[in-house]
This record gives sequence, structure tokens and C-alpha cells, in this order.
Amino acid sequence: MIQVCSVVNRQEQKQKTRRAIIDAAFSLLDEQRSLSSISLREVAREAGIAPTSFYRHFADIDELGLTLVDEAGLALRQLMRQARQRIAKGGSAIVTSVDTFMEFILANSNVFRLLLREHTGTSLAFRAAVQREIQHFIIELTDYTIATTKLPHEYANLQAEAMVKMVFSAGAEALDGNVQQQRQLAERVKIQLRFIANGALFTARKAGQAN
Repeated sequence: MIQVCSVVNRQEQKQKTRRAIIDAAFSLLDEQRSLSSISLREVAREAGIAPTSFYRHFADIDELGLTLVDEAGLALRQLMRQARQRIAKGGSAIVTSVDTFMEFILANSNVFRLLLREHTGTSLAFRAAVQREIQHFIIELTDYTIATTKLPHEYANLQAEAMVKMVFSAGAEALDGNVQQQRQLAERVKIQLRFIANGALFTARKAGQAN
């Protein structure tokens, strides 16, 4: 029994240390710094561990970077899933989604900056990882659109792709704006997304592919 508890405690401590490393790396990212500019030693110092301990959790700084990208994308996707649950209770899909997205990126600017920067960064592995996260967004939104509008998959996918790219672009703009500019941007994006949604429905109906 004592041995089992010891193993469990070691595993818990290992998970805590891994979490500390991830949180430390996120905290080092800001408007001036990207993944490529932070070092393993900096991350270890911020996490309160010895540099050698880092290698018990990640092979190198690149593996940590890929983990950060995965976590950033997952955190945002989970939040948008929660938004869709609120929509199901009677909220406006576009209003709720945009407000939720904007609240997230402004409260977690380092997380969102990571996705923005690495999407066009110098690392092929990081670019591919961010693209996978964006594709996850598109797939989930495509499925949601088909379920709620009965659009055929081709139109729903094109609509989702346009919406995701527009919202990500708006998020980048929001990071550099003041509160008033951010609110104005959010309202503008809501209108633009309605244009896209209405355009997709009109085009599908004209082609005889939507109810």
C-alpha cells in the first residue's frame, strides 16, 4: 500500500512539474517575445526547477513548443464548445461566439499570440501544428453549421473556413486596440460573419442544395 501511494505521489509531482513548465513558458511569451526567443534555461528558472529536470518532461524546447500550441488550440476550442452550449439555450450564435472569442484572447493574450506568431513563423513543425489547430476549428464549425442550418458539407466547410480566418484576423487586430476599438471591432465582425452566413445560405439555395 505504501509503495502504491509513493508511485501515485511521484506521478502527481511529475504532472505538477510538467504543468509548471508549460505555465512558465506561456508566461514568458508577450508582444515582444515568441517561442524561438525563449531558452530552456529561462523556462526552467521561471518554473523553479533545475535545467536538467526539464529533460524529464520534454525532449527539448521544440517539444515544449508543440505542447504549447496544442494546449492553446485545445483551450480555445473548449471555450467555443461552451459557447455553443449557451447558444443552444437561446443565445445568438454569432454574437455569443464573437463575444466569447474576444473575451478569451484579451484575457489570454499570450496564448493567442502563440497561435498567431507560429502560424507564420520560421519553424515548419510549429506552423504545421498551428494549422492543425485551425483545421480542428474549421471541422467543428462545419459540423455545427450542418447540424443547425442543413447546409451541404461543401458549403458549410467553405463558410466555416471563411469565418475562422476572419475571426482569427480580427483577434490579431484586437490585441493592439483599446477597449473602444475592441468593442467596435467585435460589432463589425458580427456583421461580417452574418454576411458570410447569409451568403452561404443564398448560394446554396440558388444552387438547389439547401432547404
